[in-house]
This record gives sequence, C-alpha cells and structure tokens, in this order.
Amino acid sequence: MADNKQYIAQTQDNGSVMISEDVIAAIVAHAAGEVEGVLGLNTKPGMDIAELIGKKSWSKGIKINVADDDSVTIDCNLTVSYGQNVVSIAKAAQAAITDALESMAGIKIAAVNVNICGIARQ
Repeated sequence: MADNKQYIAQTQDNGSVMISEDVIAAIVAHAAGEVEGVLGLNTKPGMDIAELIGKKSWSKGIKINVADDDSVTIDCNLTVSYGQNVVSIAKAAQAAITDALESMAGIKIAAVNVNICGIARQ
C-alpha cells in the first residue's frame, strides 16, 4: 500500500479482502456505460491540473472518496445523449452504480453524485 491508493478492507472468516479504488472505478465506469443515454465519462475542465497538484482521479471522470468506516462516495462526470431527459439518465446512473458496487464488491455506498458535464449527439 505504499502507492497511496486507498483500499476498502472487508474482514472475512479466514482473512481479509482488500478492494482497490481502481476496481471500484472500473465497476463505476462499466455500470454507468450500460445506462441508456450515457455516452461516456467526461473530465471537467481543471481535473488534469488537479491531478498535477496531487488530487488523484483514478479514472477520468470518476472521483472516489473512501471514508474511515469504508463507506464510499462516488463523483461521476458523464456525457449524455442529446434529446434525452438528463435528470432521468442521472437517476438511472446513480441506481446502476449503487447496485453494481453493492452486488459486485459488497461495499457500503454513502452517495453517488452524478454530474452531467456534457451533451452530444450519437
């Protein structure tokens, strides 16, 4: 753990399981990408500069915060399809991300904040 990544520890009967933020980011990206109307992840202006000064974003467009109690807050920046209901897409993305993280990694979700940062035609 010398690489400064945060891990979520889950104690099992015969040891512990450590889940990396990289794994969480991959699950988030895949779950969001399966929502109808989501065209992809989007980086907000200034995110690359933030990474240069030490604020790490594990995957472009996804920010993960692991609390002391191992609950997770996700900030996800999305580009959506033009002509779609943006609020409905955001709610569907929140639900898909929460369901995927809980079922695949068994982690406690504090919040999923979806930021619609772009709109494009398919």
